[in-house]
Amino acid sequence: MIHSLFIINSTGDVFLEKHWKSVVNKSICDYFFEAQSRQSNPDDVPPVIATPHHYLINVYRSNLYFVAVVTTEVPPLFVIEFLHRICDTFEDYFNDCSESILKEHFVIVYELLDEMLDNGFPLAVESNVLKELIKPPNFLRTITDTVTGKSTSVSATLPTGQLSNIPWRRTGVKYTNNEAYFDVIEEIDAIIDKSGTTVIAEIQGYIDCLIKLSGMPDLTLSFVNPRLLDDVSFHPCVRFKRWEAEKILSFVPPDGHFRMMSYHIGANNMVAIPVYLRHNISYRDGSGGRFDVTIGPKQTMGKSVENVVLEVPFPKSVLNVTLTCTQGKNSFDPVSKLMTWDVGKIDPAKLPSIKGNITLQTGVPIPESNPTITVMFTIQQMAVSGLKVNRLDMYGEESLPSTGSKSGVKKFLPSSKYKPFKGVKYITRAGKFQVRT
Repeated sequence: MIHSLFIINSTGDVFLEKHWKSVVNKSICDYFFEAQSRQSNPDDVPPVIATPHHYLINVYRSNLYFVAVVTTEVPPLFVIEFLHRICDTFEDYFNDCSESILKEHFVIVYELLDEMLDNGFPLAVESNVLKELIKPPNFLRTITDTVTGKSTSVSATLPTGQLSNIPWRRTGVKYTNNEAYFDVIEEIDAIIDKSGTTVIAEIQGYIDCLIKLSGMPDLTLSFVNPRLLDDVSFHPCVRFKRWEAEKILSFVPPDGHFRMMSYHIGANNMVAIPVYLRHNISYRDGSGGRFDVTIGPKQTMGKSVENVVLEVPFPKSVLNVTLTCTQGKNSFDPVSKLMTWDVGKIDPAKLPSIKGNITLQTGVPIPESNPTITVMFTIQQMAVSGLKVNRLDMYGEESLPSTGSKSGVKKFLPSSKYKPFKGVKYITRAGKFQVRT
C-alpha cells in the first residue's frame, strides 16, 4: 500500500527516507516541491498530489513534511491517519518530532518504521506494543550502543498482546498507584468579520487519555449531553455498537497515553466565541497609517483566557510598524512583515490594547485591504461546546462506584481493593481563529 516515506524539512532537504518495497528515487519529491511553491502557507499544500505513476500523500507536522509514496489508488485518509500516527509515535518516544531529534535517534526511527509497516501495510501502530518491541531511548542505553556499536533497543520476544483479541493492551500490567486521566480538548476554528459577526465557527474536539491501571480493566464513560457530537471517530478499543445504541463509551483501554476519540461540532450548532477584538486599522496616502487593537473575554463562564497571542501579517508595502502595548510584548519582522503580540493572560478589569503608527514605503499605493488577525488562546477547565463527562465506571476485575466533581476535576470514590485516582480536565484553545479587519 505505502511504497516509500520521505521526511522533508522547512528548507526543502529530504533528510530521511524509508522504502518498504522497491526503492523510489527521491526525485519524485520534485512534484511535491512544485505544489509547495504555489502555496504561501505550509499548511495549504494539497494533501494528495497525483504524478504520472505515483500518488504523493503528505501531512505537515512540527515544521516537517511527511510524504508517503503510493503506486495504486488507496483511501487517502487511511494514509494520512497513518502518517499522523508515525508523528505521534515519534513524539511519544522522543518527546519531540523535530529534525534534530530524528537525526539524533536515527537508528530507533528506522526500527520503528520497520515495525509499524510490513511490506507497505500497517502492522504495529499501538505505542505500548511498540515499546515492548523497541525500548524507548535512555542515557544508559545510548552509551551502551555507542560503546558496543550494536543496538540494544530491539526486544527478542513478541509483545504479549500482539496475538490476543485485544492487541492494543499488553497482558500482566501492574501498577503500585492506579490512575486514569482524561483530557477533553476542544479547538475553535472560526472566522469573525469586520463588524464582529461570526461568519463560521466549528469545534474540533479530542479526548486524550493516560491510563495506568493494573490487570485488564473494562471502563464505561458517559456524557451529560452526547447529542452535541456531530461526527465522531474512535480508537479501536471503543465498542462502536454500544455507542450507536446508548451513546456510552465502553472500552478496554490501552496502557499509557492514547487518543480515545475525536469529534466535530459543526456550524449548524451555536458555537460560543470566547474572545472579541475591537480594531481600527487605517492607511493614509503618502504618510502611513494607524493601528489600534483591543482584546477582551466573552462567554468564558468566568474562566480566565490565557496564553493569548495575536499575529498580524502586514502587506509588503509596509516598511515598519511602531507599536506600544499595555500588556505583554510585541515584535515586528521586517522581512516577513509579521507582527506578533504576546499578550499572556487577559485581565477583564483592564483589557490589553496595542496601538501605534504604520510606516509605508514611499511612492507605493496604500494597501487595498486590511490584514486578517490570527488569534491564539487557551482556557483551562472549560469545554466551549458545553460537553461534560457524566460518570466513569470500571467493570471486569474490580468494581468501582463513582461520585461527583469538584473544581472542574471529577474525582471518583475508590473501592476497598482497587484504589485508582481518576480525573477529567477540560481545555479550550484556538485552532484557526481569524478576525477580519
